[in-house]
Amino acid sequence: MKRRPEPELMDGLDQARAYAEADFSEPNELFLRLLAEQAPGNLSGARALDIGCGPADIMIRLLRRYPGLHCDALDGSQPMLELAQQAVDKLPGIAPRVRLLCDKLPSGQLASGVYDLIFSNSLLHHLHEPQVLWRSIRAAAKPGALVLVMDLMRPASAGWAAALVETYAPDAPDVLKQDFRNSLHAAFEPAEVTEQLRSAGLADVLEVHVVSDRHLAVWGRMPGEGAGT
Repeated sequence: MKRRPEPELMDGLDQARAYAEADFSEPNELFLRLLAEQAPGNLSGARALDIGCGPADIMIRLLRRYPGLHCDALDGSQPMLELAQQAVDKLPGIAPRVRLLCDKLPSGQLASGVYDLIFSNSLLHHLHEPQVLWRSIRAAAKPGALVLVMDLMRPASAGWAAALVETYAPDAPDVLKQDFRNSLHAAFEPAEVTEQLRSAGLADVLEVHVVSDRHLAVWGRMPGEGAGT
């Protein structure tokens, strides 16, 4: 199935709220399980960057598990960040360890070479030029930084995409069903992501893995010393 790009930002308030209220606990827990497998040590004290944080569910789950972790979270959608801020404000033990940044990639708000952990979930398929993500990761990462990027994986046919929507979002609001369908059409195949990494000069340090019937993940460590995880 040919890729069909979708808008880069979810900047409508109703769309952002529907996304924030949806139950993504299963894929989000998959993401955190993959991260725990790649970082078996303690992430407390590390400085993390969440690229495309949305309403910040993964970041909040991560900060709850690692009390010493600090995280900068970037998103280009102001409505998404407002929802993220509302969620963070309810958690006084977490709020001081969070910095929310409204910007698109490439972002001048991100310092170079300072992050021990860089992660991103469900952003890659939104990007019309995916190299901007891989370049931003290279620029922001410390030597030895851990990287984990997870995203949807484009199915082989429109029929397969429709079946995935009905399997995993049968009772979702129409706006979420349409978003899910559009995202599946906009997602990349594993071979395409592998080629992106090769073009970015990251193929030797980051690897692409199929992690579910609709998700792929990229993980590895940047060249240099370990990040203490």
